[in-house]
Amino acid sequence: MCASSGSGVAQEAWLNKIQALVAAAIFGQTKIPRGNGSYSVGCTDLMFDYTNKGTFLRLYYPSQGDNHSDTLWIPHEEHFFGLSKFLGTHWLVGKLLSLLFNENSCKLKFPPEDWTIYSAIGIDLASHGFIVAAVEHRDGSASATYYFSDQAAAEIGNKTWFYLKILKPGEQVPLRHEQVRQRAEECSQALSLILDIDCGRPVKNVLDLEFDVEQLKDSIDRNKIAIIGHSFGGATVIQALSKDQRFRCGIALDAWMFPVGDEVCSRIPQPLFFINSEWFQYPANIIKMKKCYLPGRERKMITIRGSVHQNFADFTFATGKIIGYIFTLKGEIDSKVAIDLSNKASLAFLQKHLELQKDFDRWDSLIEGEDDNLIPGTNIDTVSQYVSLQNSTGMEKYNLD
Repeated sequence: MCASSGSGVAQEAWLNKIQALVAAAIFGQTKIPRGNGSYSVGCTDLMFDYTNKGTFLRLYYPSQGDNHSDTLWIPHEEHFFGLSKFLGTHWLVGKLLSLLFNENSCKLKFPPEDWTIYSAIGIDLASHGFIVAAVEHRDGSASATYYFSDQAAAEIGNKTWFYLKILKPGEQVPLRHEQVRQRAEECSQALSLILDIDCGRPVKNVLDLEFDVEQLKDSIDRNKIAIIGHSFGGATVIQALSKDQRFRCGIALDAWMFPVGDEVCSRIPQPLFFINSEWFQYPANIIKMKKCYLPGRERKMITIRGSVHQNFADFTFATGKIIGYIFTLKGEIDSKVAIDLSNKASLAFLQKHLELQKDFDRWDSLIEGEDDNLIPGTNIDTVSQYVSLQNSTGMEKYNLD
């Protein structure tokens, strides 16, 4: 059955977008940046327990040499269909994306969230010596994810897929709070499993890939664990910090604060760093961030000039200028400059609060927003906006100093 909606003008507009998409992909596609550290980087996917309650993650790890197998950037066509749903576009756009970013162009040859689309961050951190676990979330916020219905299905690779959950009116507040709690629990569960591997406890990867998880044994310093997340992942960082003290500090990249309950913000003793884009943030979001500022607790915030929300994800690199601007995947700032600033500031913050013996402190000035492409704190004027916010939400006044 074929269904269609809209007029011929709407269809023509879609055709124009698709033509622009093809042109951009063919003539403007760029590469995801290599890590700037001294280590070669390996990558593999790990699934522990085949059910939808199990842990599923992509692991980036430092290594010596470059004898690594290829890993698909976005490994399945279903992910593209999910992304088209997330973008609110026709499913044919997902099909087109899967054809354009085919298996050959999507392989990450190492060295070179949806859990797969933050490789520019994962690769850079791993190149500096970190083991990075990009956790897949099964709360309905991922564009597409899968599990196996039973052991037999796992053995033959018969996946059960589910896609982004579209919320109904009235579901936003309770469901988003429930989702962020589940996401934080998934992060803690993933950490527990990795620490089990570090201790030498036997763990089986359901995906049955060549990667030997035992090589991670005795490789992790339990006093040097942090959590980083973008957008909904930034809210997940805050939720996880409030529940799991094993995370020694957190970095929230352009966090979407709506899912975080007000009571959570006052329960975070660990250092917290907000790195924001210039064009995504808005007064209510910044006010919620400021509620995390507690006496005697380390809190930092910077804003990257000319950046957009998707400057932290891989699509800003994997697309040309045309599609980048159509879908707001690129900002005014060069995408590589933006991610470089974010990564260097993050490394400096991690060195300070994980007590690393590295040279990342050479970027300490970035934490304070001291760069032509950075704004110390935020570009959002929450003071003059306060009256309208109070009238529309009825919230009490916060001390934003």
